[in-house]
Amino acid sequence: MATDTAKISQLKSAVANLNQISESEKTGFVNLVSRYLSGEAQQVEWSKIQTPTDEVVVPYDTLAPTPEDPEETKKLLDKLVVLKLNGGLGTTMGCTGPKSVIEVRNGLTFLDLIVIQIENLNKKYGCSVPLLLMNSFNTHDDTQKIVEKYSNSNIEIHTFNQSQYPRLVVDDFVPLPSKGHTDKDGWYPPGHGDVFPSLKNSGKLDALLSKGKEYVFVANSDNLGAVVDLKILNHLIRNKNEYCMEVTPKTLADVKGGTLISYDGKVQLLEIAQVPDQHVNEFKSIEKFKIFNTNNLWVNLKAIKRLVEADALEMEIIPNPKEVDGVKVLQLETAAGAAIKFFDHAIGINVPRSRFLPVKATSDLLLVQSDLYTLVDGFVIRNPARTIPANPSIDLGPEYKKVANFLSRFKSIPSIIELDSLKVVGDVWFGAGITLKGKVSIVAKSGVKLEIPDGAILQNKEINGPEDL
Repeated sequence: MATDTAKISQLKSAVANLNQISESEKTGFVNLVSRYLSGEAQQVEWSKIQTPTDEVVVPYDTLAPTPEDPEETKKLLDKLVVLKLNGGLGTTMGCTGPKSVIEVRNGLTFLDLIVIQIENLNKKYGCSVPLLLMNSFNTHDDTQKIVEKYSNSNIEIHTFNQSQYPRLVVDDFVPLPSKGHTDKDGWYPPGHGDVFPSLKNSGKLDALLSKGKEYVFVANSDNLGAVVDLKILNHLIRNKNEYCMEVTPKTLADVKGGTLISYDGKVQLLEIAQVPDQHVNEFKSIEKFKIFNTNNLWVNLKAIKRLVEADALEMEIIPNPKEVDGVKVLQLETAAGAAIKFFDHAIGINVPRSRFLPVKATSDLLLVQSDLYTLVDGFVIRNPARTIPANPSIDLGPEYKKVANFLSRFKSIPSIIELDSLKVVGDVWFGAGITLKGKVSIVAKSGVKLEIPDGAILQNKEINGPEDL
């Protein structure tokens, strides 16, 4: 096995010949691999972990109210940029293009809703909050076409690409494209931690600073709860916080989510991958670690510039093993939340659960398309008629995994205001105007098509065949 120094010099010469990517991408990639090979400590010393105080993770309800004067609000908003992470494809949900163009509700996509929200803000306060979309090479072309339809809106929409890095062949640490895999399979986008250098390398960061922008609100494009919050923006500007991560109370569904800790006098993100094996159950407990990262982040633009230029953002590396045509490859990624420890006066804010409403699967789509939510000015708002704070747990079988199949199996989305849990397995079809309450389990036997009739009311029922209806 070649020594690490030999590996790196071999890698450098191979990367130098990859003409599909820029010089800054080549440098960034070689740096990432060098850090990975140096085996810098990823695990934390468990005994040094402390629970953050309310000064570090600020309770949302202690934030000062926003200024009542619309002029003051306009001043706040004129310092803001909204950036959505738009590099993901909707492949897990059976879609081919960017995930942000999946229809969420009333025929509107994630992107439509984001644009409507910012349009309304700009109109209401006479401000000019721009929208940035960070694409990957997978989503760039499609997004460019989609963005054209907003050309008459009152928002400046900018797109830029995150870095494109070559996948590494595990056996000899040579980039996969150097071995002839020059198509998309040879490359990967290196995680959303790349947002900071890419913002700088694209020229967008300097352009925003020259317009007097001070803060960027970064969020996943599939999180419907990630809307601009004036109280948070006001708090950060008043307290000169360079970085803020929105966290929210953990439920049993979020036990693997990263959490904030105090460590060596700084606030930092603790991810499950950094936890020593013997402490994983403790990490997953919602007693000790009560909050998790929503990936809604607010970051000072000048601080990003300072840290990127100093090469100071050395976030933990997440190795992601894959296989391409039988060849074992490695892609090294970083996460934006891990950057928190490099910023001055960084804080978390413990926000209401309503700010975390991601759509990762069709079961989430069922929730947001149902009567559990309504749509007001582009905002997905929870129905106050639901008295239980938690959403129902939804477990849909593989027949529902793809969006097209999911939509075809429901004549209309059932009413689920009073639902606790739903489990659906097998060839099940739903009629129109159905109401589900309590715990409902519908399991069709293999080879049996089960149709739930229009208008059915199912309360605390287990259904295994037509005779149970």
